[in-house]
Amino acid sequence: MSVKNETKPALLIVDVQNDFCPGGMLAVAEGDRIIPALNGYCELFLNKNLPIFFSRDWHPQETSHFEAFGGAWPVHCIMESKGAEFHPALKVPEVATIISKGMDPSRDDYSAFDGVDDSGTPFPELLRRLDVNTIFIGGLATDYCIKESALAALRQGFSVTLLEDAVRGVDLKPGDSAKAMAEMKTTGAKSTNLSTIDLG
Repeated sequence: MSVKNETKPALLIVDVQNDFCPGGMLAVAEGDRIIPALNGYCELFLNKNLPIFFSRDWHPQETSHFEAFGGAWPVHCIMESKGAEFHPALKVPEVATIISKGMDPSRDDYSAFDGVDDSGTPFPELLRRLDVNTIFIGGLATDYCIKESALAALRQGFSVTLLEDAVRGVDLKPGDSAKAMAEMKTTGAKSTNLSTIDLG
């Protein structure tokens, strides 16, 4: 039996939901500006028949994630709500797999690696079933769910490439996003953009 050494990439688009875009309950400034680039990445991966995943916050009404119940954040991305829907300009292919996270009321679940598909299969298990070893990550927000997803991927042995033209941060404190990018790169993440990406 031969051992496979080739790269098998997947695309992970993180939390580009109405509540995280301008006009939403927890809007990232210019969060919708990354959508054209994300749609471009989707097209690239579709054309090469490579796996595409979209993660989403999918919170219950009451969760320790929200300020009213001891958390850090205003109410956002309640399951089945308009705010939890993907932004209408984001083109979600039919073949894409949706990863839901934040459903446990006792956990924050910033990372897509804490999420599951609609059958309850954990995201890391889905990646391994597909022999994915490299993950290209874009979406919202750089300093929270992007950072935690990237660091979780690296901890679990995946290679990570950040899509620098397709991320935006919250920046609760000025510079949070820049610090997050530096931390991810120091930990082992690479970066690319739509004009330089190489899928092999």
